[in-house]
Amino acid sequence: MSTPDITLNNGVVIPALGFGVYQTPPDETRTVVAEALRTGYRHIDTAAAYGNERGVGEALADSDLARDDVFVETKIWISDYGHDETLHAFEKATGKLGLDTLDLLILHQPLTTDFDRTIGAYNALEELLADGRVRAIGVSNFMVEDLERLADATTVAPAVNQIEMHPFFQQREVIAKGAERGTLAQAWSPIGGVIDYATEHASPLQDPVIAEIAQAHGKTPAQIILRWHLQEGRQVIPKSVRPARIAENFDVFDVELPDEELARINALEKGVRGGPEPASMTLEQFGRPIPEA
Repeated sequence: MSTPDITLNNGVVIPALGFGVYQTPPDETRTVVAEALRTGYRHIDTAAAYGNERGVGEALADSDLARDDVFVETKIWISDYGHDETLHAFEKATGKLGLDTLDLLILHQPLTTDFDRTIGAYNALEELLADGRVRAIGVSNFMVEDLERLADATTVAPAVNQIEMHPFFQQREVIAKGAERGTLAQAWSPIGGVIDYATEHASPLQDPVIAEIAQAHGKTPAQIILRWHLQEGRQVIPKSVRPARIAENFDVFDVELPDEELARINALEKGVRGGPEPASMTLEQFGRPIPEA
């Protein structure tokens, strides 16, 4: 089974369903990514801050898939913001991944306390794009005001904005702002797992509306949530280290939710953010060196 594709605002094609490795232990990443590739995933999302880019690269090298068959995305951490620093961060990332080029390179957070460094970092991404060393560029966790500041100071519209997004936290204003420039909403924690340990609220997986819809279609709640995202036009990157769950999350293309069910899930919005407030990500608190390749 193959995943449908989404065409980004610069014409580059990305699979609609990807595989994330956030919190995957570095010593398990090679095995987990290999399992994802065997299952059929063709988009792998990692980040410098995850500490597991090398394991992703090892899994890619082990695979018999051609380089062009796998869409590889990674992120620059705030410690490496600034034009020259970000160019060097690209070299660190490609060195660990064992690649010459990246399909998508994005900024992991807006550094709101020093947005000039954020702009410098994005300018470096624009340069890498122009040189053909990356095929698409974007951002992550950028809110409406961050997207506006970026648009005022740069030329290339982000191809994606990777944001926390699940039935309890839908970020419609952020998605709409990105859509003005053709920026695709890419959902991290698309099933809402971040809610489990970050707030007092139950996960969307336990929501009775989603459970009822899942039962009606013979699917799991996780599969229904992923299908909801896909039908709403978003790209999703669920994560797991368990082979059964990796396969379950991929098995979402044989069901179609009617408009009424999509509306019921849309109505579950609670405005509950499970991850950190993007504006709280300061160098003083979250800066840390990213190792060399």
